[in-house]
Amino acid sequence: MKFEQFKSGVWRQQFQYKSFFPVLVNQQWTWEDPAINTLLEKANKSLGELNAFSLIVPDIDLFVQMHILKEAQTSSMIEGTKTSIDEALMPEEQIAPEKRDDWHEVRNYIDAMNSAVAELQNLPLSNRLLKQTHEILMRGVRGEHKQPGEFRRSQNWIGGSNLSDAVYIPPHQSEVVELMSDLEKFWHNEEITLPDLVRGALTHY
Repeated sequence: MKFEQFKSGVWRQQFQYKSFFPVLVNQQWTWEDPAINTLLEKANKSLGELNAFSLIVPDIDLFVQMHILKEAQTSSMIEGTKTSIDEALMPEEQIAPEKRDDWHEVRNYIDAMNSAVAELQNLPLSNRLLKQTHEILMRGVRGEHKQPGEFRRSQNWIGGSNLSDAVYIPPHQSEVVELMSDLEKFWHNEEITLPDLVRGALTHY
């Protein structure tokens, strides 16, 4: 598919609402706009510079761990979790009882990320790995009874109080397995010639 002809997906009518079905990504991607090549060159140059800086960081593993900590704290804020970086570094017994639920969610995020990175030594990037990571993320916190480590089995939405006034309605639950299977095939399809940065961008989409 040419990027210039790309359409993100279609709206599919469900019972009383429409859910969004994204275009399948496991296909060849091309583009004619030369500006994309220039942007890719600049991005790769920046990545090379970042890699060079990593050689002078005294403890790169500690640097990565602090980045994961910051990401966990920032991402959890989206869900309404209020835990500072200082608190996330503290042991549980030093956290005020009323803040421990939020603390657990941030710590789970950190544990899930660390586990996923370590598990990549044994497993390829896959739906199995995503499910394992999600199970750790949800362990003992809000949502722990909503199929942790499994693809969702009900319709969710973003914004609004229900499906009728939602800002965005993701794919229907019956379509999730198909879409995630397509994504996993895309990750490992060696017949698709694509820069890693573009493959990563399509994965994020």
